[in-house]
Amino acid sequence: MAKRPPRVPVSGEKGRILRPETRVLSDAALVPAQNLVKPPPNQFTHEVHRRQPYYYSDDRERPDGEFAEGVRVVLMFHDGGKYCRVVDEQGLYVTTEYAGLRPL
Repeated sequence: MAKRPPRVPVSGEKGRILRPETRVLSDAALVPAQNLVKPPPNQFTHEVHRRQPYYYSDDRERPDGEFAEGVRVVLMFHDGGKYCRVVDEQGLYVTTEYAGLRPL
């Protein structure tokens, strides 16, 4: 067996562990409880085919996040308009553009 190279301490002091400074995130980092589905779905109807924003509420002033291409979702509601409601793989229940979805 090959011998491992010796470990070099990052801080220059033997046996010392460096940890990042702790910080508390603001309430804006929290997902509203009404936008979470537990347990998250395990069967999906659509896939996001391009990066696109999503919104927690229907006001759509400012996006609350963005779906990456390839995220699988369950289409929950679409009335034929530009927007629809979906639940993603992590249980996030949001509004997004219907045109950015592709049926599976």
